[in-house]
Amino acid sequence: MHSWIDGVPADAVNLQSRALAYGDGLFETIAVRAGKPSLLEYHLDRLALGCRRLAIDADSLLIRDEVCRYASALGDGVLKLILVRGDSQRGYAPAAGAAPRRILQGSPLPAYPAQHAEQGVRLYPCVTRLAEQPLLAGLKHLNRLEQVLARAEWQDAEHAEGLMRDVSGRIVEGVYSNLFLVHGTELLTANLSRCGVAGVMRAALIEQAATAGIALRVTDLTLQDLEQADEVFVCNSVYGVWPVRAFASLNWPPGPLTRKLQAIARTLLDA
Repeated sequence: MHSWIDGVPADAVNLQSRALAYGDGLFETIAVRAGKPSLLEYHLDRLALGCRRLAIDADSLLIRDEVCRYASALGDGVLKLILVRGDSQRGYAPAAGAAPRRILQGSPLPAYPAQHAEQGVRLYPCVTRLAEQPLLAGLKHLNRLEQVLARAEWQDAEHAEGLMRDVSGRIVEGVYSNLFLVHGTELLTANLSRCGVAGVMRAALIEQAATAGIALRVTDLTLQDLEQADEVFVCNSVYGVWPVRAFASLNWPPGPLTRKLQAIARTLLDA
């Protein structure tokens, strides 16, 4: 399926795009099933937050319409929405009146091994650390070099994901997922006010936990918290929830709370 730029089929971008020069923009990776974009409201809410933080004047109604039309044409797959501040000449300062550009791309749903969801995954201990920048914390902005470097640290099939910490050693997230720990009956996930991506599946599961009466705490996480966890899982908006079965010398069985939230995530993606 052709990519769209500003609602028109296209296969090239302007060389003056601020996305190429500076990574000046945001993106959303949206699962599409039967022509419907999953978790759309969560994606659009995060995009709107990013636009406010970065002062990008985007037309939210137009974006919604284009995403829905593109998803309908895609059928089943992954829709990537890239929102760029616009085009400009050399220099950090945006051109006056530069219009944001909307890029939509489609690809097939990834064929992850079934055992990732059934038996759990092993996390790679990434050396690459996340820098702290509260202004950008939580956003899905286009500057993802930390994740690129972290993902390049392993090439084996044994590790399906990597664990990333910040420069102070706090546990933050996976390379392309968010992390949850279970301590007894309490669910823990990382405080993302300094760095990290606030995933839409993470947001949905936090809401679902509150509805289901599951105690949840958003807090700074340490390696000691990980060592003391009874269950561990990762999540994102494409595959839902994967139990974590191992990290370094630590091992966990897929537990009952993980399985409950995994089922909830599956329902959310299929809705």
